[in-house]
Parts: sequence; structure tokens; C-alpha cells
Amino acid sequence: MAEAAAPRILIVGPSWVGDMVMAQSLLMTLKARYPGATLGVLAPAWSQPILARMPEVDEAIALEVGHGEFGWQARRTLARSLRGRFDRALVLPRSWKSALVPFLAGIPERIGFTGEQRVVLLTRRRRLDKSSLDQTVKRFVSLGLEEEQAARGDFAIPRPRLRVDPDSQRRLRESLGLGDGPAIGLMPGAEYGPAKQWPLSYFRELAEALTQRGYGVWVLGGPKDGDDGEHIARRLDGVVNLCGRTKLADAVDLLAACEQVVTNDSGLMHVAAAVGTRIQAIYGSSSPAYTPPLTDNAVIHDLDLDCSPCFQRSCPLGHTHCLKHIMPERLSHAISRR
Repeated sequence: MAEAAAPRILIVGPSWVGDMVMAQSLLMTLKARYPGATLGVLAPAWSQPILARMPEVDEAIALEVGHGEFGWQARRTLARSLRGRFDRALVLPRSWKSALVPFLAGIPERIGFTGEQRVVLLTRRRRLDKSSLDQTVKRFVSLGLEEEQAARGDFAIPRPRLRVDPDSQRRLRESLGLGDGPAIGLMPGAEYGPAKQWPLSYFRELAEALTQRGYGVWVLGGPKDGDDGEHIARRLDGVVNLCGRTKLADAVDLLAACEQVVTNDSGLMHVAAAVGTRIQAIYGSSSPAYTPPLTDNAVIHDLDLDCSPCFQRSCPLGHTHCLKHIMPERLSHAISRR
């Protein structure tokens, strides 16, 4: 009997940095299960630098559609270019539009969770049991397994591991004037909303204490975090605001160069986990049980108040005690214990 050909699998990726990093666990599972498989990842264009750091990705396919846009013409054109190239599609997001490209491309087997009336778009729809699949990464990995095994939720979760470019690290240290000394990274941003953001004044107080102990402090984030970074770094020697000055691929290498990072529950937290850097992770409205950093090298800071996790973008009670009562001294002490 002829040996079955290795599958060609298209993974429709998520739209957030942290989720894209966690999706690597699925890619690792697929490569282990199907050693000769070809994996293509269809994802927003911004994610290409992250996918380039995942050795499991054979082809990164950019969907040139803005966040929240439908982009019918772009999806249809892209689907036409994918016809006949994949045997199976795994659709990670639960939205209707995320399943559209594999359907239009005529991929024979299309697997995803039930949601948004995707009866026609998917050939195999799985019920999402939130009790057994209680983490985002579990939900992703489960789509690469047989349904019976996936439903139990007791399968292995490979931990993401992004490639680091040492040459890029050296260039960035030189071009950004970061020096060669030990550095702590601070990530004040959280794309989801202010209920996940530790107070900026606390980040600044911590940054000042760290510089007094001889650390360089790098504030990392995107262009939207520029003002917050400036608030933390202003007139503090040894604190550099890198928000908006680096690309996503640069952030991978810079986070790997940090001795430790202090971060909200954010996309960059998951990047830091995937490059092996020690993490001091602060949780407010979200839960470390649902979206933990996938590493043993992390300390979780949360207060487990009666009102948290609420999973809201803004504090419904207006006080954000779940974050404000985590004091800078706690983070400073946690860093010094290393």
C-alpha cells in the first residue's frame, strides 16, 4: 500500500500579537504529528515578522485587510491564489469572515469551532467546551488533534519558541544607544484596554529604582504607547523610551536581550515568554489561568480580588483596585530575588 502523502495544511491565524505567538504551539503539534507536513499560515500582514521567527512555518501568507475591515475583494483574490494548494484548513478565530478564504479557495477539509453561523463555510465544526479547553492555547492546539482527544483537554502543549537573531541584537544595541550593561524591559501597553494596564506612575517609580541599582531600563511598545513611554522615561538617566522606534522583529531580539521584563498581560508578554526571558507579569482584569505566559520562567502578580478577573476593557467599578494595589515595591523586590 502506498504511503499517504504528507498533508498540506493552511492555518488561519488570529489577529492579536499574543494569540499569534500562542498559535505556534499548534504549529509545533502539527509538525510532530505529521513530520512531512507543509504548513501555511494565513494572517494579518503585521504578523509576518513573528511568523518569520517560527521554524515550523513553511509559508506565511499575508491578508492585506485592516483590523475590523471585511475586505471582500482582498479575500476573494487571495482565495483564488490558494486554490488547489492545501488539503486542510484549521480556522483559529471563531468569526464568520475568518472562515471565508478557505471556503472560497475550495480547500476540501475546513475545521473550526462553531460560531457566527459558519455551517456552510466549515466542513467539520467542533463544539467549544470551555471547561476542558479552558485556555486560549489549548483551543488552538486542539484543532490539530483528533476530536475525541481534543475534547478531553488533557493533551500536551508545546511551548512557543521564537528564533532570536544575535546579529540584530548587536546592531540594535549600537544604533539605539543601549550600551552593553544588564537591562530590564518595561512594557506598559495593553491593546485590549486600560483595565489591563498597571499605572504609568508605578512603572516610572519602578524604572527609577532599577536605574539606581545599575540597570538600564528599556520601555518597549508600539507607536500608540509612545506618550506612555515618554511619561515613564522623561528626565530619568538610564531609561530609554523605545515605543514606536522599533519594529516587531526588533522587539523579539530586544526582549531576548533583557535580563527580565515587567509587563501587563499583553502581546509582548507572550513574545518575551517565547524567547526565554524572565517575566514579571501583572494581571488586572484578565486571568493568568486563561492566558498565562507559556514559560516556567515567570512570576505572576495578581490580587485575586472578588471583582477580578472581570475581562472588561475598562474597570466597571471605576477604581481599578486590582492593579493599583499592586505596588512598585512588590515588583522591585521580585526582580531583586532573581
